[in-house]
Amino acid sequence: MFNPQMMPLNWLTLLMYFSMVFMLFNMMNYFCILYHPKMSHYQIKNIKYSWKW
Repeated sequence: MFNPQMMPLNWLTLLMYFSMVFMLFNMMNYFCILYHPKMSHYQIKNIKYSWKW
């Protein structure tokens, strides 16, 4: 079916294909997850002091 001289070309295309699919999968996982932190726990309390001298 395939002659031996053409096998490295097929392996190279397979490697390129799977590496591109792997990179696409990783990018989709990294950029599609939206993280929204809750800001209610991290509010800064402003305390006003009234000094009576």
